[in-house]
Formats: sequence, structure tokens, C-alpha cells
Amino acid sequence: MTQEAMSRERRNPKELNLSSTKKTKTPGAGSTLPPLDWARSHGPITGALSATTGAAAAALLGTATGMPEGWPLLIGAAGAVGHGIGHSVRRKLTLRTAVARAASWLVAGGWTAWAMAHGPLSWAAAGTLTALGVGIGAAASHTAAWEEAAEEERFTAEARSAAAEMDGRRRTIAAEWQDRTKRVCMVDVKVVAVEFWETGAGYSVEAELPGGGVTWDRISSRSRALAADARLPLGCTVHVEEGAAQGLVVFDVMTKNIMREEKLYPDDYSPLSILTGIPWCLRPNGEEIRVFLREACALLLGPPGSGKSTFMDIILTGFARCTDALTWVIDLKQGAIGIPWVTPWLEAQGLIEPDDPDNPAPAGTRPGVDWLAATPKEAIRMLKAALRINKARQLRYQKLMRQQDTTLLPISPELPQIEIVIDEGAEALAHANNRREPEKRELAELIKEVMRTTRAMGIRKVLTAVDGNLNTIGDTVVKRFSPLSLALTSGENSGHNVSKLFPKVRIDSNQLNEKGAGIIGDSGANGFAPTEFKGWKSLPSMVRRVVLATNDRRPTLDQVSVEAAGDDYLERWSTARAGWLATAAEAVRNGDADDDQAPGAAGTATAVLDKPEPSAAGDDSERRHRSLNLSYQRRAEDDPDELAARFLAQIDQTYGTTEEPDRTRRERPRGLNLSYSRTNPQENSDAPDGDEADRVPLLLQRAYDAVMAAGGRMHTADLAEQLGLGATELGTELGRILRAVGVERPGKGTVRVGKSEPRTGYLAETLAEAIRRYRDAR
Repeated sequence: MTQEAMSRERRNPKELNLSSTKKTKTPGAGSTLPPLDWARSHGPITGALSATTGAAAAALLGTATGMPEGWPLLIGAAGAVGHGIGHSVRRKLTLRTAVARAASWLVAGGWTAWAMAHGPLSWAAAGTLTALGVGIGAAASHTAAWEEAAEEERFTAEARSAAAEMDGRRRTIAAEWQDRTKRVCMVDVKVVAVEFWETGAGYSVEAELPGGGVTWDRISSRSRALAADARLPLGCTVHVEEGAAQGLVVFDVMTKNIMREEKLYPDDYSPLSILTGIPWCLRPNGEEIRVFLREACALLLGPPGSGKSTFMDIILTGFARCTDALTWVIDLKQGAIGIPWVTPWLEAQGLIEPDDPDNPAPAGTRPGVDWLAATPKEAIRMLKAALRINKARQLRYQKLMRQQDTTLLPISPELPQIEIVIDEGAEALAHANNRREPEKRELAELIKEVMRTTRAMGIRKVLTAVDGNLNTIGDTVVKRFSPLSLALTSGENSGHNVSKLFPKVRIDSNQLNEKGAGIIGDSGANGFAPTEFKGWKSLPSMVRRVVLATNDRRPTLDQVSVEAAGDDYLERWSTARAGWLATAAEAVRNGDADDDQAPGAAGTATAVLDKPEPSAAGDDSERRHRSLNLSYQRRAEDDPDELAARFLAQIDQTYGTTEEPDRTRRERPRGLNLSYSRTNPQENSDAPDGDEADRVPLLLQRAYDAVMAAGGRMHTADLAEQLGLGATELGTELGRILRAVGVERPGKGTVRVGKSEPRTGYLAETLAEAIRRYRDAR
């Protein structure tokens, strides 16, 4: 559904009530006559008829009752003074209209007095009355046309006066900014347009740059100096950007600090689409900023106290309104941002008491987010399911993409996009190189892999962090795959975050010190330059309203994806994995939440979650310990052999190993040892059997999957970036793997991708042949 179609469906409940079936009786509904509008004013014809019929009726009544002949003259004179002169003066009508009205009253009064004296039923009385009506109608018609022309002229004069005043303001502003730009930036510009914002908080100035190679960047670098020279109030900035054509520059000048104003999120929960944009915040001029996330990930940086939690509610609200997007949430702080979104569902299930017993969540209420992960283990389940969904969609929807002639999965309510929102992603990404916590390290690698490989199949991410340091977000992968970037500037390190996300921006972030204010930019193909923004304020009650309002139109996951995700997805709301939510929701509602207790810990979880979960192998090595793990502090009294065995087991699990060599043989095995890249058969569910999977190097399999996802051919540099390796390292290692089974790349290894120049790369056919030879080898 297009955005225009969705906007046509919007209805104001105050204007049209579609929920009521009560029939209201319309006045005059049973009559065949046209309805009479008694409030409607008379025109020239109806006014003349009213005057003549009134005079005739007065003459007949006066003759029959013996009324004195002077009374009609007195009544006509009173009407001439009251209606003809007094009413015309009050309405500020022209003199011609006042004279015509007064004359009509006097003539009607005079005819009535004459008719009473000579008889109203004569042909002479009838003829003169008819002539009187025609004259009054003609005079009324003429004065109406004259009055309309006079009123139009009056309005035109007022408009000309207002336009002249506005033009005067524009000319003054244009002269000021021409002089200011020359004085501050040493650039002689010519202002061609000045536009005032509808909000009254500022204006925009468009100017032409002089010749000689001067660009708008030169002026942009002096934006802070321009604001200071203009003596703008604190909190106001000058934003400089390129105009609609090269050689034009636009100044957005804030004269009123609207960032200080708190604006609640609108009570409009109408349907949205991931394809037509989602409103996230407001520009200083009051316009909505819509973000387009079909192919883009987003990175939000916000120090403590900057309004990041409120902004997260706005993000989740936008996704909940989309009819073609599902939201998965990862929050390692006990699922704090997701709990309010599942509370109405818990009420409908009878697991918690509603806040308002008279207005509980109705039966059939679904969770406001489709999946909530509050522990690294659950997050790993979620991300692995996302990777399986990505692979299944690549295979199962090839025909659909061919029919629609696209390389991107056609997103729709029946085939929704998956948006994974990760709050405080630093909690996971900071452990990317931490070998002491393999679970969090695996989570960090999965986060980056999903960002790299799932764009075409409609799985994207929104990730938040406190700051943009590499020790916080792991490495540059997150930034490279997040063209949409936001930096909240209230709180500590605000300028640091802006410089990390927008190194070339020249906006004075020190002026944007209100909660929810910051800088947003989209470096994508159809994006926009970094600009100031102000986020809406959300209330706790808003989340409940959004969940209930969007309950019937939020999509469900397609069957192909459900089958690929398996039990990890189907049992996401089971008691064993989500039983802690009821107790956590009550604790959050009552303000008794304990930051030291994670989901599943004693005191916050159900009895089911207190039991350790057995691993698939039946041993205790993979159990989730509910207590604090202090094993790194153990002393020498522990068994050294046991510690060494566990250490070697971790190495084998992380890097893979070869089979234990035969100790009876003295001769060293010959040939290339490729055990470092063998795939663990338990991790490769697509392999036919364990022996066959062991023969295929992991690097070869990953390269093949990446090249297939890219369309069957890929340059070495792009493939290396996809796999998180250096180009030289990838070429060396993958070349050894291919030579080991006698596979050579055609054309001396050069590949043409699209319209680009031929460069070194790989074909899917070449990698598939190598995989076949490894599997056939004995």
C-alpha cells in the first residue's frame, strides 16, 4: 500500500464515527419538498420578492383594519435609518449600498400608504408594485456587484500592504546576510530568496555563490561564526548546506530555540510502511524527518541523560505502526526497553494484574514486539535464527524475485521485514575480542555477520551505544553498514559522538543541549546531509495505546521463515524461556526492579527458569550458571590436569583441530594440513553427514555462501570485507585451499561485476567445484 493510499484511509474520530450503527432521524427526511435554510441571507431576487410581498400584505391588512395611512411611511423611514444606514455602517459597506437600502425602504413604505388610500386590489396597484419589485431587485443586484468589487479591492490592498511589509523584511534580511557572509566568510554572495518557517522559529536564505571555484563548504566551515555574528539566542544555530543546484547555498537560521520545547508524540497511530518511510523526529522548522530502513541499518549514539530511552520508544512505535515489519529486541539490561511492549500481552494472558481493572487488555492481544532477548544466550538464538531465515529466503523466494524483476526481497505484509533493535549494543560488541567470555564474543560476531549478510533478504538492525569509540562498538563494521546515524547531544561526550559519526559536519552541537536533541544524517544513496533534530517525548501510557491500536495489523512471520527459524522461534514465548517476564513486568511497574538480577536469576524468574538447562550432549559444560562465575579467581588447589583439559577444549571449540595423530607412527604425515579451516559438522546443518562436512574448509564454504548471495561473482576486496578479513589474507588462504584440490580460477582470476572494470575475484562455479572435490576426496 502506498503512502498516499494510507493517508486517504486516515479518519478523525471526531469527524466520522464508524463504530456506531444508531440511525439518526434527519429533519424533514419524510418530506418531498426541498429543505428550507432560514439562516440564509437574501439575494437580489429573494430580497425583492420579500419586499414586494411584505408591502402588499401590509396594504391589504391596513385597508381591512382601517390603519392610518401615515404608519407605513413611519415604518419605511425607520427601516431606512436602521437597516439602510445603521446596518451598512456597522458592516462597513459602501455608500452606494446604504443609499440603495434606504431608498428601498422608503419606496416600499410610500407605495403601501398610497395603496391603502386608493385600494390595493386595483390593476394600478398591482402594476406599480411589480415595477417596484423589479426596481428593488435591479438596485440590489447592482449594489451587490459593486460591493463585491469594493471588498476584493480592499482585500487586495491589504494583501499588497502585507506583501510589501514582508518584502521589506525579506530585503532587510537579504542585505544583512549578504553583508554578514562577506564579512565573516570572505565570500561575496547574492541572496535570491528568503523563506520564513511556518513555525515562526526561523527562516531560510538561499544565495548564489560567486565564480572562481568557491563552494558552499567554505561557508559551512564558518557556521558557528555566522551564528555568533547574527547574535542568535542560546540554543539557536545556523545550518549551511548545498542548494538545489551547484553554485547555490542555503542558510537555515534558527531564531527561536524550539529544541527546548517538549512535544509529545502525535496521537496518530495510522498504518505505515517500511518502504515509504517512518517519522522519527522533527527538523528545527517543524518538518518531520522520515527514515528509510529497507536496506539500511541505523546507529544511535547517546550518553546517559540524553533522552535515548525515550527515543527508543519512538523507534519501536514507528516499527509497530508498519504493516510490513516485525520487531525483534535485544536488551542485555534485563530486557528493560522491551518489557513495556509485552505488558499488555501479559495482562491479556492473565499473568499480571492490569493497572486499570476497568480497562484491561482485550483477549487476543499480542506482544508489541515479536521477540525479546534479555540474555546473551537468547540473543544468540535470535541471531542464529535470523541467519537461517536469510538463507531460506535466498533459496525459496528466487521465483518471486524473478517475477518482480528485483534482486531485493519484495517486502509486504505477507513477507515482512525483520528489524532487530539492539539497545546498548556495546554490552555485546565490546566483547568481540574477549576470549574469556566466549558466549559474548560469539554474540558480537553474530551481530556483525547479520549486518553484513542479510540486507537483500530484509533483515536489518537498529543499534544503540553510549559513544562511538572502537572499544565500545568493537570495530568499524557497525559504522560502515549503518548509513543512518544519530547522535544525541545532551549529556557528556556529546561533541565526541558527533565527531565520530559526522567528522565533516560544522554544526555547533554545544547549542543542542536539550534532551532529545541532536544531529541526524543519512549517507545512503537517497539520504540527506547531517542536520539538527528534536525528538518527540513519549509517555509510558503511549506504549500501551500503540500496542492495542496496532494489534490487528501488525504482521506475522512468513511460513518459510518460521520453518527456517525452527523451535528457537516457535518457543520464544514459552514458559521456560519467557516465564521471567511476568515477575519482571510487575517489578518494573512497582519500581522494585533489581539491576543485579538478570532474567532467570533467583527472585525474578519462575521456578522453571531456576533449573539449569541441559546441553544437547548431556554434559554440564554448556549449562547456564545462575550464580556469579568467579572461576578466573580460582587458586592452585584446583586440579591442574582438569584445568588444562578444559583450556584445550575451549581452543578446539573456537579454532577447530585435527584428529589425534597415531602415536605408533614415527613418520610425519605429508601434504597440506587444512584442518584449521574445517567446518564443525554440528554447526553446519546443511552438510549431508559429519565426514563430508569435515572435508570442506570453513573459509571456502563461507566464501561460497557470500558469492552466491551477491549474485554468483564478487571482487576479492568486497568478499574480504564481507568475511571480515584483509584482501591479501583472503587471497593467500583461499588460493592455497583451491590449489590443494587442483582448482584454478578462469581468466587469471579476474572477474567483472556489473559495469565495473575487471578485477581479481571469484566465481561461484569455481568455489562450488572446489567444494565438490573436497567432499569427493578420500
